[in-house]
Amino acid sequence: MLKTAGLVDKFIMLVCSLAIYFAQSNFAVNVALVLIVFIISSFLSYFDDERLKTVLTLVFIILAWLYPVLIVFLPLIAYDMLYQQYNHYSILAVIPLIKFMHSASGQITAISLAFLLLGVLLRYRMSQLERIQGKYRKLTDAAREMALQLQKQNKELIEKQDNEINIATLNERNRIAREIHDNVGHLLSSAILQAGALRTIAKDEKIKLHLDSLHATLAQAMDSTRDSVHKLYEESIDLNAQVEAIVQQFTFCELNYEYCFVNDPGKKLKYAFIAIVKEALSNLIKHSNATHASITFREHPALYQLIIRDNGSVKNYDPDEGMGLKNMIERVHSFKGNINIITDEGFEIFISIPKEGLQT
Repeated sequence: MLKTAGLVDKFIMLVCSLAIYFAQSNFAVNVALVLIVFIISSFLSYFDDERLKTVLTLVFIILAWLYPVLIVFLPLIAYDMLYQQYNHYSILAVIPLIKFMHSASGQITAISLAFLLLGVLLRYRMSQLERIQGKYRKLTDAAREMALQLQKQNKELIEKQDNEINIATLNERNRIAREIHDNVGHLLSSAILQAGALRTIAKDEKIKLHLDSLHATLAQAMDSTRDSVHKLYEESIDLNAQVEAIVQQFTFCELNYEYCFVNDPGKKLKYAFIAIVKEALSNLIKHSNATHASITFREHPALYQLIIRDNGSVKNYDPDEGMGLKNMIERVHSFKGNINIITDEGFEIFISIPKEGLQT
């Protein structure tokens, strides 16, 4: 839109300049000079190089000094040379302007100055529009950036809420399991003992049969409750929360943690991963001079991965020594997984556990 407005302004200046020129001189004689002025004006509009614009402006001033009649095109040139970096050189245009005023009539001079003032006003208006458009673009960019930032914060907030809900759910499961174990389990145990005592002192065979049936029912209820409590408690173990707690307590060196599991790997694998992380960090503290370490959990369609890496130097490494590493290897092999220990550029434990055959 501003580009169109600028072309309209220049067209107005061109019409005004041609009108004065036709009234002042013979157009056919000076057609080459007029074409040169048109070319200069076009280049001033097309190119953005401030130094080139300054050179073109000086060329026009020299031509206007040699041919004072060209000063009538000064409004057309002034529209482009105003508000540019090196516009202080344009003050030289006063020299051919004074020379033109001495040779032209008072009426032509007044009209030329009026058109020159009109050009300055149009250029000032255009500069204000450009400044407003620049502010609008900055505000638009700022608003877009703020919207993206708010979207990102909203996503992080939702993820945080989901995580808090998950932790609260797991804590509630753990609480319910403890309540059942402490209260219902205790009552069932007492009922089993009482039924056994009554069965011992009972003399009537029919009553003994009923007490035996009651005792078996209570024992079955006790086993079912115990299994349910254990299952509920084990499901309440949050692998991510457990490892995060371990990471927060680790102060030996900088430690980055990344958890990318989507599905539940199962209670046995959870315990194995937690034990491996604890053992790896313990070995790092005892045997490494690392300044940076990382723990990464990744899930793929067919397997789970655990990668523990540090940048410490490795000296005299022997995989057959150390109970910690042997225990890790045995744990991984119990899930039919693979463990690779890499000692190039630090120490790395790379574990892959296939999902197929995992028992929760």
